[in-house]
Amino acid sequence: MGTHTTLRPGQKGTKGLAKKYGDRLVCVRYKSDPQTGRRYTTVELIEEEAVCEGNESARSTSQPASPPQHLGVRVEYWETDIRDKVKAAGGIWRPRHKLWEMRYEDVVALGLESRVVGDALSEP
Repeated sequence: MGTHTTLRPGQKGTKGLAKKYGDRLVCVRYKSDPQTGRRYTTVELIEEEAVCEGNESARSTSQPASPPQHLGVRVEYWETDIRDKVKAAGGIWRPRHKLWEMRYEDVVALGLESRVVGDALSEP
């Protein structure tokens, strides 16, 4: 049995499963068995989340790990190539703020640090 496609939550072909499983959904795989001619859809889910006992960095801090930092990034309307890269990295358009919301790691990976708008996404 071979895997044809692996999709992340939010991509086309995962929306119904993402709605069904929520934040627990890790990925969706489409597999096929050439011997039987059948196609299978499989999902990978997070069953439980816990701090590892052997994780030194988790032991050294008394506070729980902070969630990934989300930043507002300005991309102009005509910058379609940058906008496509932001979308592919999981950026979310926030029309109220007219900014793209992205994780800090993705901003750095795309080299968009100069486009970050400070605290624009925080609620007043």
